[in-house]
Amino acid sequence: MNVYEKYYSAEDRGKNDIGWLKANFSFSFGPYYNPEKIHFGALRVNDDIIKGNTGFGTHPHDNMEIITIPIKGALEHKDSMGSVGVIHAGEVQIMSAGTGVTHSEYNHSKTEDANTLRIWLFPKERNIKPRYDQKNFNEVLKPNQLATLISPDKDADTLWINHDAVFQWVILSRDIP
Repeated sequence: MNVYEKYYSAEDRGKNDIGWLKANFSFSFGPYYNPEKIHFGALRVNDDIIKGNTGFGTHPHDNMEIITIPIKGALEHKDSMGSVGVIHAGEVQIMSAGTGVTHSEYNHSKTEDANTLRIWLFPKERNIKPRYDQKNFNEVLKPNQLATLISPDKDADTLWINHDAVFQWVILSRDIP
């Protein structure tokens, strides 16, 4: 049985607590290594909790599609392409690292924790020009309705990704019997 056939609960994820960052690793990443959980096809995922007034200093990436989805709170983003902004819960950020980019991300709050999903995919095409995009999806995030957030279709009303992947989100109502 391999990772594609086996179920892993949230409790089975790798963990790393360095004080300002509590990371939960679905796949091998950084200090967490499990040879059975390297990645799922092109997908890698982290669930990070970042303390207020802290974050990731400037660091490099290349040839990776990096998606950030705040679950709670907001992150400040700044990169070598000149992109500067704040991404809040209900918004999605995508960065195609391509030929190379440096960036930093910090919790926008000085006191409250931020909880984010960091999703990485190996790109469909390598060494493309780096790019950054962000979109607010609050208008389409309705209870019990599937919303497409990311797709490979540049003409869709979604964020574009350099991969044959579609990301959808649903907020399930707790009132469903």
